[in-house]
Amino acid sequence: MKCGAILFFLALLFLPQSASAYIGPGAGFAFIGSAFVFVLTFFMAFATLAFWPLQWALRRVAGKRISKDARTRRVVIVGLDGLEPKLVDQYMQEGKLPNLKALAAEGSYSRLKTTLPSLSPVAWSTFQTGVNPGAHNVFDFLTRDKRYCLPSLSSTETEPAKRTISIGKYSFPIGRAKIRLLRKSQPFWKVLSKHGVFCNILRVPISYPPEKFEGNVLSTMCTPDLKGTQGTFSVFTSAKRGEGESATGGEFCYVELKDGVMEGFIEGPPHPFLRKPEPLKVPFKLTVAADKQCALLEVQGERVQLQIDQFSDWVNLTFRFGMTKSVSGICRFCLRSVTPAVQLYVSPLNINPEKPALPISHPVFLSSYFAKRQGLYGTLGLMEDTWGRNEKALDDETFLQQTYLTHAEREAMFFDALERTREGVCACVFDASDRIQHMFWRYLDPQHPAPKEKGSKFVNAIPEMYQKMDNLVGRVRAKLGEGDVLIVMSDHGFTSFRRCFNVNTWLHQEGYLAFKSNGNGDGGRPDSDYFQGVDWSKTKAFQVGLTGIYLNRKGRERNGVVEADEVGRLKKEITQKLLAVRDPAHGRAPVRQV
Repeated sequence: MKCGAILFFLALLFLPQSASAYIGPGAGFAFIGSAFVFVLTFFMAFATLAFWPLQWALRRVAGKRISKDARTRRVVIVGLDGLEPKLVDQYMQEGKLPNLKALAAEGSYSRLKTTLPSLSPVAWSTFQTGVNPGAHNVFDFLTRDKRYCLPSLSSTETEPAKRTISIGKYSFPIGRAKIRLLRKSQPFWKVLSKHGVFCNILRVPISYPPEKFEGNVLSTMCTPDLKGTQGTFSVFTSAKRGEGESATGGEFCYVELKDGVMEGFIEGPPHPFLRKPEPLKVPFKLTVAADKQCALLEVQGERVQLQIDQFSDWVNLTFRFGMTKSVSGICRFCLRSVTPAVQLYVSPLNINPEKPALPISHPVFLSSYFAKRQGLYGTLGLMEDTWGRNEKALDDETFLQQTYLTHAEREAMFFDALERTREGVCACVFDASDRIQHMFWRYLDPQHPAPKEKGSKFVNAIPEMYQKMDNLVGRVRAKLGEGDVLIVMSDHGFTSFRRCFNVNTWLHQEGYLAFKSNGNGDGGRPDSDYFQGVDWSKTKAFQVGLTGIYLNRKGRERNGVVEADEVGRLKKEITQKLLAVRDPAHGRAPVRQV
């Protein structure tokens, strides 16, 4: 009774510090104060110990249990995103993958047909639900919202609080924002939990927001950064970029260098209570060493020594607003150069797993548990900064370094969970295989048009990655016991990407997508430059994402013009024309199936 009273008054003390607000106009979210998470973690840990005997007894009496006659004690699933079977076969024959070769010999090895389309969010959704895209409703990374025909995430939807109270320049939400998982059907771990099988599910794509069930899940793909985006990097540089030069997926900020010192601000999420949102900011100071081989970063009382092209550990940043409110994020810094210009890369601001600004796991304290066990780790859905590499904020070496830092974090939490999963399911997906192939396949393909950076150094980046994955499988096999089953799988294969076919350009050329005569239209939304200038009153079809063409249907899209009786004919017409397209460079068909 005394312990309960103490916990109750602790909650009263800390809960007023928590905040519920909507961050970001696009992929915003409701965040909760870190004090709330601290109290909740403490309380749940205490409650778990205190009530475990009662919970165990109730489950024995009322709940379904694993049969004593079950032949399988534990199922371990290792997902290796994008692993290409042709390379697996080649490297096994060359003796580079001894653990996968042994697994194939002792068990089974076969190729599985991937989903249509063969994209990670689609395939992993099918993996977890056992149904095709038509049933689970995930067809791409992106879909379009019907109101503005602008891109939105295909698996997650966020709605701000429906009501607000405005006082001067402030606007206070009444209630919380709502985050919904748009993937339909049930994942296998929910089904298993109903039959008494406990599951540890780590970083399996399309698990954000985490669904409640009798088990553990740590989210991944589509988990936003602290700004509410899918990952926005920053580069602070003393070199002025070309006029009008922009960066996809990030921002380059010019900061003057005075006597070897650079001072600036790291921007966080928008202030949640301002009617016209302005970013919360944290000041930093960077002092270049006299020998110009390193620099000292000072931010919020922390002093971080930075070496050129070496990532720092995670640094916690606290963004404060109001008198007592704050939200916590973490980032890594990388000093890219000090001469002839200083260039400081700042990774996307990840949600702090120790003090999560929104529930990125179920139970909510699971993310904090892993942070206590292994230290801070990245929580962004797409951790490896491919946009940063494309925009030359990173080079091949620093991108590879970042990728393997993330992989090491994933391994640590997976083996922790594996050790604690005595029976049931332990599943984890590793992304390094996919990301490294995306960025380094050009070293395998002599005909690839992209430039090769220090070619001899990275020509083995992909083979070495496959060997690292094989080593991971070997260490997992060493942890297996009698009655354990190991499944190693990938969601799709891989191949070279040499040429690009812009579907919207083609739709415009064929007369299906029209522009306003002055070319200065707003595309239905004044604050967006996507589809800027499109004349929706004359547009019949448009493309969003990597695989989807949408008809601008009357009664469905906001400015729809295609009548119901036109749909069948228009689909057939566009399909036939697409299949007839040939690349003028070599005569190949960019589209093989519609």
